[in-house]
Amino acid sequence: MRNRFAYFLPVLEYLGALFWVFGFVTLIPLIVLFIYAGQGHKEASAFTFIAPAILSLVLGIVLKRRLTFPALDTRRSMLLCALGWLAVSAVAALPFCIALGTSYLDAFFESVSGFTTTGITMLQGLDAMPKSVLFWRSLTQWVGGLGILTFFLVVVTASGSAEGLFSAESHKIFSRRPAPGLFRTLRILWAIYALLTALTAAALVLEGLSPYDAISHAFTALSTGGYSPYDASIDYYRQAGYAHYIAIEYTLTAAMVLGGTNFFIHYRLLTGDARCLWDNLEARLWWLLLFGGTVLVALDHFSRAGFGEIEPTVRTAAFQVAAIATTTGFGTRDIGSDYFPALSKQFFLILMVIGGCVGSTGGGIKVLRIGILWRMVCRQMRRAIYGRAAVTPVVVDRDAVDNEEVRRVAALFFAWIALLVLGGAVTAVLSSLGPLESASGMFSALGNIGPCYISVGQMTQLHWGIKLTYILGMLAGRLEILPILLLFSRRAWR
Repeated sequence: MRNRFAYFLPVLEYLGALFWVFGFVTLIPLIVLFIYAGQGHKEASAFTFIAPAILSLVLGIVLKRRLTFPALDTRRSMLLCALGWLAVSAVAALPFCIALGTSYLDAFFESVSGFTTTGITMLQGLDAMPKSVLFWRSLTQWVGGLGILTFFLVVVTASGSAEGLFSAESHKIFSRRPAPGLFRTLRILWAIYALLTALTAAALVLEGLSPYDAISHAFTALSTGGYSPYDASIDYYRQAGYAHYIAIEYTLTAAMVLGGTNFFIHYRLLTGDARCLWDNLEARLWWLLLFGGTVLVALDHFSRAGFGEIEPTVRTAAFQVAAIATTTGFGTRDIGSDYFPALSKQFFLILMVIGGCVGSTGGGIKVLRIGILWRMVCRQMRRAIYGRAAVTPVVVDRDAVDNEEVRRVAALFFAWIALLVLGGAVTAVLSSLGPLESASGMFSALGNIGPCYISVGQMTQLHWGIKLTYILGMLAGRLEILPILLLFSRRAWR
């Protein structure tokens, strides 16, 4: 028993350091609180953020007893990854409980949804809530966009386990890095992320949004999270009569696409290499998915409503396809409404599964993996034609994909399908929802997408068992299943 505790003690050491960093992050919304309280707005008390900050800092002091960072193997890195996301989400739930009086389960659901950039919400009446609390929601999504542990690694001094932690949290598939060396790569990624966020916020301010609204939506657009401080989401600006609401929608469409695109493409563009937009399989599939999806959804609407309003229909189609394909989840229309016919609704479910690109902030299985799965199908067809003795590797961008990678992609896809079936079954058994609604809830949670065919009112009334299932689904989707499965494996703890 003592040897086992000593083996897992470094995991607690890292958790302590993570709590210490997170304690200071929790204090950031106090800036918004003091600004708006000084302007006479109804705001939360400072205790809302000071209490979880103190708790986090105390836990950090208790758990982190050494200044050095011990080395972790793959198993402990993955366990730390899963435990870290759960622990940070547990503390991040407290501001919702303190300021809004929500149940802890709903608050924990909200924080997990934030950090995993899912965007499913348990909160109603957002327009009247304290702005500091809503800013906290947006901030959780921005921090979680590139990963809690990657944020931690950028802030904290380098450790020998950095590669293992990065691999445990990030997309487990071959992907180029913008620079040699992990820490240089992370600094470049976060610099690009911050730059795109700042540019989006600046554009939104020029289009008439307040700095608060602009920053909040820039946070959740680039992180592909989708939290908005308004119940009507992005349609609020049309309803409220903003003069440039059309420009706002186009700006956020572009921001969502940027967040869902591989950040290595952004790096290549910034260094003057425009070929990155079409010289690889994933990029070509990504643009085809976005453009083809927009055409499909627009034509599907035209087939029912006629060709009356072309630009608004195309804009709405492009916005919603981008919102779901990137797993952001913003809305200008309710995807469950009659505005979208049955074909569009089924297509949205497919987009929820596919998700964004590898190396992006988007969720889902990832476009590149879908491309690999299709190449696997083609390989089996060639083997059927030419015989099993034929050399038929899976080739992506002129490189043969390692057989181990092919098996990993197939295993992940199977695990996704299994979890989708499990989540849909749990929802169907523990609720009175129909088959489409029951399936869409887990599609949304596992794909980290947010919108589904269950309304916010219905979501808040779901059985606690369904909520816990969706929480695990959100974490499994963000961490790509294996770290979460290890938590429930007895062998992993031996």
